[in-house]
Amino acid sequence: MGENTKIEWATHTFNPWVGCTKVSPACDHCYAEGWAKRTGQGHLWEGQRRRTSMSNWQKVRKWNREARAAGRRDRVFCASLADVFDNQVPSEWRRELWHYIEQTPSLDWLLLTKRPQNIAKMLPDPGTGVKPWGDGWKNVWLGTTVENQAEADRRIPHLLAVPAVIRFLSCEPLLGPLDLTLDNLVCTDCPRCSDGSLIEPDTGANACRRCDSTGKSDEWGIDWVICGGESGPGARPMHPGWARALRDQCAKAGVAFHFKQWGEWVGASVYSEGNKGGFTRSQVPGETFPGRPSVWWSGDAFGGVVSINVGKKVAGRLLDGREHNDIPGAAR
Repeated sequence: MGENTKIEWATHTFNPWVGCTKVSPACDHCYAEGWAKRTGQGHLWEGQRRRTSMSNWQKVRKWNREARAAGRRDRVFCASLADVFDNQVPSEWRRELWHYIEQTPSLDWLLLTKRPQNIAKMLPDPGTGVKPWGDGWKNVWLGTTVENQAEADRRIPHLLAVPAVIRFLSCEPLLGPLDLTLDNLVCTDCPRCSDGSLIEPDTGANACRRCDSTGKSDEWGIDWVICGGESGPGARPMHPGWARALRDQCAKAGVAFHFKQWGEWVGASVYSEGNKGGFTRSQVPGETFPGRPSVWWSGDAFGGVVSINVGKKVAGRLLDGREHNDIPGAAR
């Protein structure tokens, strides 16, 4: 439950508890649910939650000591088999987690959620027994999953409404094109509308210079974007154009971009770039990859492309011939 991880953008994964509930299309082929069912714990995806052992919790203190001694900052993905801001989790578990986070300042905690609407009400408060959240703890990065445009429009404003040293998006699995230059993002500098509600504009001395007190802003407020295709049984393909568009948006906005993987599927032209062969529309991918299907897109804004199910390992993580491993500048 707490260990070094193969996830490229984290040093460790830590699960203070296990269990979750499906809330959006990104959850359809949840790897954690599959793990739970294989280990006889399917009930943890049917409303129940299980706190992990104290020995597991103590690992984070060890990681903190090691990072401090080495003079580095390690990144902890919390929680890969759960959601920190799940309202079905006992509040006392979350209160104890805040204590552990406060006591491990050499670790940067990456809290990724599909429930950003719950973040504000679940942050440390005077009753938690830790320091106030204020403008955000220096060792906590807040992120939300946005797999398609509908979830981006719904979730990002909730994330932006909460102060944080780093805000990030996990666009994995990427299930459709994303336009992150949203014109309805909540202004994070305007004190009167930081909860997401709009008020009458104040054009006087107290007016917000950033948004002219409209309560809206076209600035991102996002520091990092992780992009990746789906892997595992039933994985859905990711159009190469979707990944390229995200990369280009991040470059234009000066936002760190991390391309994690293609997943099980890869575009035929992308596969050809690796000098491993390639396919034309007239060829049958199954001749080279027995039993693996292909998908043909056509007529959309990103153009036609054949994607082939070659498996995660073969597909790799090169986007236009290179790896993208950017980390936000605040990664101290």
